This record gives sequence, structure tokens and C-alpha cells, in this order.
Amino acid sequence: MDRRRFLKTGLAGVALSALPHNDMMAASAETAAKAPQMKPAPKQDAFNLGMAGYTFVKFDIDKTLEIMQKLDVHYLCIKNFHLPLESTEEQIQAFHAKLQSKGVTGYAVGPIYMKTKDEVDKAFEYARRVGVRLLVGVPNYELLDYTEQKVKAYDIRLAIHLHGPDMPLYPSATDIWNNVCRRDRRMGMCLDIGHDLRYNQDPLADLKKYASRVFDIHLKDVTGNTKQDHAIELGRGKIDFPRFVRLLRKVGYNGKCSLEYEKDMKDPFLGIAESVGYFRAVCDATR
Repeated sequence: MDRRRFLKTGLAGVALSALPHNDMMAASAETAAKAPQMKPAPKQDAFNLGMAGYTFVKFDIDKTLEIMQKLDVHYLCIKNFHLPLESTEEQIQAFHAKLQSKGVTGYAVGPIYMKTKDEVDKAFEYARRVGVRLLVGVPNYELLDYTEQKVKAYDIRLAIHLHGPDMPLYPSATDIWNNVCRRDRRMGMCLDIGHDLRYNQDPLADLKKYASRVFDIHLKDVTGNTKQDHAIELGRGKIDFPRFVRLLRKVGYNGKCSLEYEKDMKDPFLGIAESVGYFRAVCDATR
């Protein structure tokens, strides 16, 4: 309530107190009818905005956290250039303490590429020691049986990251689905909506079809649906974000939507800020 409204309300109350009882009751009803109606608070979304660590591949963790704090973003998918796979328990504890000091939670690790059984072992052991329950990973196709064993043994979910036309390994959401749909339900995907579109797929349709196995999302906008197209600030490309946000709610997605900004990796900060602001505005406007 602003100052002017407060004064008007107070003066109205003084005037009412001088009226006879019946007149006061009628005036009170009229005043109530004219009073602005309070809107209910908007429902909180089940999903949260986060940052994909790869966005900050050119920067250390201190700069990463500085930017996240300024943008009021509280979830980070940890990349191993910020916290190496061979980190000691003490280093991991110190890393978490640094994140906590900036109000940030490391909710997952990855993407981690796994070309051998030994690399699968190291990835899952790393996730366990870091203390996360989600591993964004890219195991070779021939390692999926072995990877499934690790998912069961560690009770850690695996979100396989797709790379569109840039890699022959898991180019689309459909390819990941076909490789995990008959496996343990803790095996799913990290849906990179930009890469999916660049593979000439419909990332919104894929979210709807494969929602039960979408464990993580990389937010990215792109200029088109070919390999030659490239990343751009959210809202400037070809992805319909208002429809995307509505679909997140419709399918009940409750994971993280982590911005992976790749337009200018050496100087990404203005683009990151614009993208974060745009996504939040879309969420508010579509409630």
C-alpha cells in the first residue's frame, strides 16, 4: 500500500466513525466494494533456474559464483574444470563451502564423457564423493550395460547429454530415449533444447514425449535447425519459450533448467544476464 492510498484509507475510516450505525454499515460495504482486490500469490514453479558449468569454461569458480550471485541464480551443474575428478575429500568440502558462501548449491556434475569402463567407474565415484544424486554423462553406447550396473549400485541418476549434429554420439532426445527406455528408470537425459533443434528435431515435442526421462535441461536458444546455426541469447532465436515454459508446467517437470550460454564464451556476461532476465520474465508472464 503506497502513501497516498494509506492516507485516503485512514481519512475514510475517520469519516465512517462519525456516521450513525446504519449509515456506517452501508458506507463500509460501499468502501469495501470499491477497494482494490488482492490477487493471490502466483504458484511457485516446480522447476528452478540454474547454470550449466560449461558456460564458464573460460573463468574460475570465483568469477562463476560472482556472476551467479549478481544474477540471483542458486544452482550449478559442476564441471570438472572447476572441481577436478581427482579432488580430495578436503578439496570437495572446501568447494561446497565456497558455493554455500554465495548461496549456490551444486546439484549435479557433468557432462562427463566415458569411453572406457574405468572412466565410468571414476565418474560415478566422483559423483558420490561430491555428494550429488545426478550425473550428466555421455557413456559410449557399448558401455550402457555397464553404466546401468553403476546406476543401480550407486543409486545415482544418469542424465545423458545430447549434442545435436556436433557429435555422432546421442545426437537427439529420441536417440537417448531409444537407448534408455527399457533400462533402469534412473537412466534418462539432459535435454539440450538448442542442440536438439539444430539436429532438426522439435525440442518441445521431445519434452512432451520423453518427460518421464528428462532429468535435466540445458537452456539454449539457437538461430535455426541446421548444424550451421548457432547459439544466441534466449528469446532471440527460434525456440518458443512461452510455450516451452507452459509445457514444463504441464508435464510436471521438477528439475533444473540450467542456462548453457555458448554465444561468446570469452565475454558472456551481458548475454547471460539478458538470457536470465528473459527466462524469468517469460515465467512471470505465463503464470
